[in-house]
Amino acid sequence: MQKILLFVDKVSTWVGHAFSFLIVALTLLISWEVFSRYALDAPHAWAFDAMIMLYGTMFMMAGAYTLAKNGHVRGDVLYGFFEPHTQATIDLVLYIVFFVPGVFALTYAGYFYAAESWAINEHSNITADGPPIYPFKTVIPVAGAILLLQGMVEIVRCAICIRQGYWPSREEDVEEVDVDKLKEMVHVKDEDIQKLDELVVKQETHR
Repeated sequence: MQKILLFVDKVSTWVGHAFSFLIVALTLLISWEVFSRYALDAPHAWAFDAMIMLYGTMFMMAGAYTLAKNGHVRGDVLYGFFEPHTQATIDLVLYIVFFVPGVFALTYAGYFYAAESWAINEHSNITADGPPIYPFKTVIPVAGAILLLQGMVEIVRCAICIRQGYWPSREEDVEEVDVDKLKEMVHVKDEDIQKLDELVVKQETHR
C-alpha cells in the first residue's frame, strides 16, 4: 500500500515540477511584451490572453503537487497541537465532506466545459482575433482528475494514521530549512551562536 501511495506522490510531484517551468515561459513572455510595447511600440493583442492561460495552467497543475507535499494553507493555530490521530480524523472528515464533492464537481463539469469549447472552436473574445482557449479549458478536468487522485491518497493516509497513530511517510522533496537539523549538520550549538553574537557586539562597541 505504501508503495502505491508514494507512487502517486511521485506522479503528482513530477507533474508539478514539469509545469513549474511555465513560470520561465511566462517571465520571458511578459519581458518581451513590455520591451515590444514600450521600446518597439508594437504591442501584441494576444499577449494578455496568453499570460492568463500560462499562469492559470501552472496554478491548476500545481494543485496535486502542493497537496502531495501537504503545502496548502491551513488554519493550524490549534491543529498543530493535536495528536496525529485527531489530526487525521479531522482531515478525513473534511476530505469526505468538502474536498471529494468539490473536486469531483470541478472535474465533471470541467470535462463538459472543455468538450463544448473544443466543439465550437472557442477563441478568446477579450481581444480581436483572440487565441484559442480550448486547450486551456482542457487543463481544468485534467488538473481536477490528478488532484482527485492525490486526494484519494490523502484519505488513505488519514485512515492509516487513525489506525496506527502516526502519519505514514511522504515522497521527499525540497522543503523549508529545518534550523535544528542544519545546526546538527554543521556541528553548531546554541552556545556557539550566543558567543558569536557577544563577540560581534563587543567589536561594534569598540568601533
